[in-house]
Amino acid sequence: MTPFNGLGMHLGNLARLSNAVTRSISAENFTGAKGQGGMAAVGSPSARELGQGWKVSPCIEVPAKETVTIAEINGSGAIQHIWITVHPTWWRRLVLRIYWDDEPTPSVEVPLGDFFANGWCTRCNITSLAIAVNPAGGFNSYWEMPFRQGARITVENLWDEPAGGFFYQITYTLTEVPTDVGYFHAQWRRSNPLPYKTVHTLLEGVRGQGQYVGTYLAWGVNNNGWWGEGEIKFYLDGDQDFPTICGTGTEDYFGGAWNFEHPQGQYGQFSSPYSGMPQVIKPDGLYVSNQRFGLYRWHITDPIRFQDDLRVTIQALGWRSGGRYLPLQDDIASTAFWYQAEPHAPFPALPDRDALEVI
Repeated sequence: MTPFNGLGMHLGNLARLSNAVTRSISAENFTGAKGQGGMAAVGSPSARELGQGWKVSPCIEVPAKETVTIAEINGSGAIQHIWITVHPTWWRRLVLRIYWDDEPTPSVEVPLGDFFANGWCTRCNITSLAIAVNPAGGFNSYWEMPFRQGARITVENLWDEPAGGFFYQITYTLTEVPTDVGYFHAQWRRSNPLPYKTVHTLLEGVRGQGQYVGTYLAWGVNNNGWWGEGEIKFYLDGDQDFPTICGTGTEDYFGGAWNFEHPQGQYGQFSSPYSGMPQVIKPDGLYVSNQRFGLYRWHITDPIRFQDDLRVTIQALGWRSGGRYLPLQDDIASTAFWYQAEPHAPFPALPDRDALEVI
C-alpha cells in the first residue's frame, strides 16, 4: 500500500497514520522550526514578571508602507490552516500575498478582509468549510495550499501608520505532493461603480489547466429595490461570446432563492458549509446610506474544471418600470479562488489604496 501523505484530510481518513511532518509559524516561532517555539525573552510588557516561556511574543506590528514576510517555508508540503486577526480598520489596508516555489509574482493577491470573506471592514461571522470567521474577527482559512519547493506569505501595509496587534498562525505539513495536484490562487477585483450596461469581471486571462473553487462578493447597492437579477457566467476553454456555464440569477448562484427574502420582509442572512449571505449592512438613517452585502460560494464538491483558459463575469441587474431589467451601477468587489498548474498568467495590477478603501 502507498504510504499516506497526510493531504486531503477529512473525517474518513483522520485515523490514518502518516510520515508527514506538522509545523506551525507564528509570532512565537517565526520559522516554524522544531523545538523553537515560545523562546522570545523580550516582547510583551505583560510578561515582564514571568519571563521567557510565557506569552512574550504573541503578535507583530506591520510598519507603515512596508511589506512583512510572515512565513517562509522550504520543502514540499501544504499549508492546511491559516489563522489571522487584526482590527477591522486594517482589513482593506493590508494586502495578503502568497508565492509558491520561488515564483516572481504572487498566486494570491487579495486585501486581507476580502480573502476571509469580510470585505466591508465590519465584523461578520462565517461558518463554512473553507472559511470560518469567529467572534470577534478571528479569520480562519482551511483551503489546502500545496507547494513543491517552498512557500512565502507576505502582508503589505498600504497605510501611513503602522498596523499594530497583527496576530497570525500558519500551520502546514511537510510531505510529498502528487504530480496531479494544482496550486492555490486567489485574485481580487473591484468595479466602483460598475459602468452602465457592463458586467463585472471576476476573473479573466487565466491560462493552463485547473479548477475554479470559490467566489466572495462584497456588493454595495446604489439603487432602491432588488439588485440580484444578474447571471454569473463561466467561459471555458475558448468560449467567446457565450459561456459554457450560465447561472439564472445572483441569489440562485449563492444557493438562495426569491431575493433571499425572509417571511418578515427582511433579507434572510445565512451561512452554510458551501454558500452564504452572512452579511447585510443596512442604512442607519444618517451616515450609513447604502445597503451592503457579503456573499460566498465554495465549489468544493462541484469544482468548475478548465483545460486551457477561464473567464468569469457577473451581471448587476435590478428592476425598472414596465417589468424591465435595470442595469445597475453598483460597487462590486470580488475575490475569485481557483487551483491551477503553474506557471500562472500575470495578474492585473492591484489598484491603489484609495481604490481599495471602503467609503
